[in-house]
Amino acid sequence: MSNTQLLDGKGLSDLIKNEIAQEVAKIKADGGKIPHLAAILVGHDGASETYVASKEKACTQVGFKSTILRFEDTITEKELLNEVHKLNVNPDIDGFIVQLPLPKHISDQKIIEAIDPAKDVDGFHPVNVGRMVIGLPAYISATPDGILELIRRYNIETKGKHCVVLGRSNIVGRPMANLLSHKGYPGDCTVTVCHSRTKNIPEITRTADILIVAMGQPEFVTAEMVKEGVVVIDVGITRVKSDLTKSGWKLLGDVKFDEVAPLCSYITPVPGGVGPLTIVSLLKNTLKAAKGEIYPKL
Repeated sequence: MSNTQLLDGKGLSDLIKNEIAQEVAKIKADGGKIPHLAAILVGHDGASETYVASKEKACTQVGFKSTILRFEDTITEKELLNEVHKLNVNPDIDGFIVQLPLPKHISDQKIIEAIDPAKDVDGFHPVNVGRMVIGLPAYISATPDGILELIRRYNIETKGKHCVVLGRSNIVGRPMANLLSHKGYPGDCTVTVCHSRTKNIPEITRTADILIVAMGQPEFVTAEMVKEGVVVIDVGITRVKSDLTKSGWKLLGDVKFDEVAPLCSYITPVPGGVGPLTIVSLLKNTLKAAKGEIYPKL
């Protein structure tokens, strides 16, 4: 199939940022409160620094207020819980995130559970996860939400389709499987979840109409593992050494792109597929928080 269509996450993220910016401009013109996103960053992890900087830049692009609170990795769990509490009760902050991973002496789960669900724009709090599972309005975590946005904006048919999800993480695999089995669009899929203990993965993936790959194993999916016309969404991104690039590194997805792409009706590139939409999801959730859409403001 030479008419493979690329799912352009980068282009789509620019389009959605523009839509959000227009809405913020209107809120401003009407004298409303400008959405305000805060981030807590503990320590000096390079990837976390990069993520938080790109979130700050995205806030500027759409006209949000943004605040970054930086703490050394010597901060105690109790002190960090206190900082979370301060953001929970600050009426000017609509939503906030605590950038993970945290230092070893701090429990990620304890910190996540301390966030007010109404301000949990990462969608990690058990209340938001529970609401999502039973189909109530909720903040959906960034990667699954970005994937739904791609499916929706490209009008990819989901009703009655067999969707295979490779990976069962709480951040991607599980929520993705849940969301695509919901009633309505994009949903109504028959979903199979495969993981490291699954037998005969290639047999299962060959039956997929939609294949979502979040294994964290570079180039795991090969041409023999897919059928013609499949929609492939590759969540994986791994930095590997390369002699062919200036930097000495290149980014690979979980799908062997060059050999799988010709068989697909749609496929996400890596980078530039799902990645750019994750920050957009955070902006969308912050806007919802500011408007009191999920949890009405008292």
